[in-house]
Amino acid sequence: MDVILLERVEKLGHIGDVVKVKDGFARNFLLPRKKALRANEANRKVFEANRARIESDNANRRGDAEKQATSFKDASVTLIRQASNTGQLYGSVAVRDLIDALEAAGHKVTKSQVVLDKPIKSIGLYEVRVALHPEVAVTVRVNVARSPEEAEMQATGVDVMAQMFERDEAGFTEDYDPNAEPGATAEAQPQDQAEG
Repeated sequence: MDVILLERVEKLGHIGDVVKVKDGFARNFLLPRKKALRANEANRKVFEANRARIESDNANRRGDAEKQATSFKDASVTLIRQASNTGQLYGSVAVRDLIDALEAAGHKVTKSQVVLDKPIKSIGLYEVRVALHPEVAVTVRVNVARSPEEAEMQATGVDVMAQMFERDEAGFTEDYDPNAEPGATAEAQPQDQAEG
């Protein structure tokens, strides 16, 4: 299906572009959200008649988004979650969690603005993109940790999981008796047999 874009759509085109998209994408996403019109003669005439207004509205929204983007400079949020010893979260960090954390930090965002490429399922530092406008996006640093102390360590650049699993240099050796019965441990052997 050919459509006329009413706003910039990432990886598709800019305002006024006539692009060919799959029917389902047009019917379920572009048309209901007023991001595009079907490309027919009547809609082309309507678009050309309103082109100046559509472009000025877009410029105003982009200007507002750029002002809002300045408040996101070096924005970061810390989320404290329960996790296993291997760093895997019990559950995952969802878009709703990020919105709540950003609103607590004084940033107003909507669910559709947060671009979470893949779910966050382990502790660590992540970069999450927030698209304030189709042409304006900011990056927010998300610090997921098990405790505030761990979050501070991660923020300074310490890899908490690597530090937790550092091996002891001295090592551990178990007493070994080559004459022992199979499966027997050194503690389970009788005293006189251990001396002999």
